[in-house]
Amino acid sequence: MSANPANRSLLRAAFGHPAFVIGTLLSALFVMLALVSFIWTPFDPTKLDIAGKLKGPSLAHWFGTDHFGRDIFSMIMVGARVSIAVAFVAVGIGMILGVPLGLYAAARRGSLIDEIIMRGNDLVFAFPSLLLAIMITAVFGPGAVNAIIAIGIFNVPVFARLARGAALSLWTRDFVLAARVAGKSQSRISAEHILPNITNLLIVQGTIQFSLAILAEAALAYVGLGAQPPLPSWGRMLADAQTLISLAPHMALFPGFAIITTVLGLNLMGDGLRDLFDPKLRRGR
Repeated sequence: MSANPANRSLLRAAFGHPAFVIGTLLSALFVMLALVSFIWTPFDPTKLDIAGKLKGPSLAHWFGTDHFGRDIFSMIMVGARVSIAVAFVAVGIGMILGVPLGLYAAARRGSLIDEIIMRGNDLVFAFPSLLLAIMITAVFGPGAVNAIIAIGIFNVPVFARLARGAALSLWTRDFVLAARVAGKSQSRISAEHILPNITNLLIVQGTIQFSLAILAEAALAYVGLGAQPPLPSWGRMLADAQTLISLAPHMALFPGFAIITTVLGLNLMGDGLRDLFDPKLRRGR
């Protein structure tokens, strides 16, 4: 059975899009590190070795050791697992709660429930995302779970607004009017006709929010409100390095580079997906 011509065209466009290819490779690299860390790391990332502390990069310790003698490369591998898990669940919470809210608001456009949902979104957006996350984790205590909840709450209005805005433009289309004439309910139309047509937008936005969630997790860990020791976290590694940067700059350089590279990869992949899913942009290229 031959592949769908549209799928072949999309694959050719994907492989010919430099930003998408580079972003996908960078993102895949850190996902691979996170997965490998479940079964292997060069050293135990929680094992202390005071005699070997603050060593620079070498054949034994590729990224050097920290102020407790822990292997930085091993910590970055496990930190990738923590960052990706927190971001994945947080963005998942935003999608699962936000998209249905946005679709429901669009189906009830102009009604009281639409106004309540949108004003609730405005209320969440009134607080800076990092400040809101710090407030939630400070109230309920530090930890990866509370960081997930805090980041997930901010993602809900992002996806609700996107889903509502995209759905509103579809409710006047002929295929939706035909479904209404056929007697389908608003919820069924949203699920069967609206949602499939806005999935591409949600995927692109999800990629962007994923990178923002990684930054938010690192920021929370940096101020001590994210994943707690002995679990390694990129943000915590930067916090530990700040007072020793003149003595051991590698302690800050490598986790900082990991954050930058991961976020850059996700943003490039998101830009590439936007270009690939938008026929106008794809023709323009």
